[in-house]
Amino acid sequence: IFLAAAVIAAPAGAQVLQRNFPANALRGTLVVGAPPEATLNGKNARLAPGARIRAQDNLLVMSASISGASLLVHYTLDTYGLLREIWIRTPAEADKRPWPETPAEAQTWVFDPVAQVWAKP
Repeated sequence: IFLAAAVIAAPAGAQVLQRNFPANALRGTLVVGAPPEATLNGKNARLAPGARIRAQDNLLVMSASISGASLLVHYTLDTYGLLREIWIRTPAEADKRPWPETPAEAQTWVFDPVAQVWAKP
């Protein structure tokens, strides 16, 4: 039984998750307060209705479960400026630099969606 469990568990442990972020994903530091209230990069922010927060393993997490934690994230905004998609960054994702932190940077930099890297002009 132990050998079967080890064989089943080995491939899952060997997998490396590669998440692909959209070109409009920005980088920041998020602290969720009493949902939907939050701070993003030290400024007041709000979670959009239906906002999705993904942990480092890409599974969805509830905003209340991360309340008070300071998290390094990639995020997108909806048309009203509310936080729509949030990904808690893995160490490998955090190492990819540069990554825009403002919409102005994202508009002037060049994004390679296949390599998931940004280049400054």
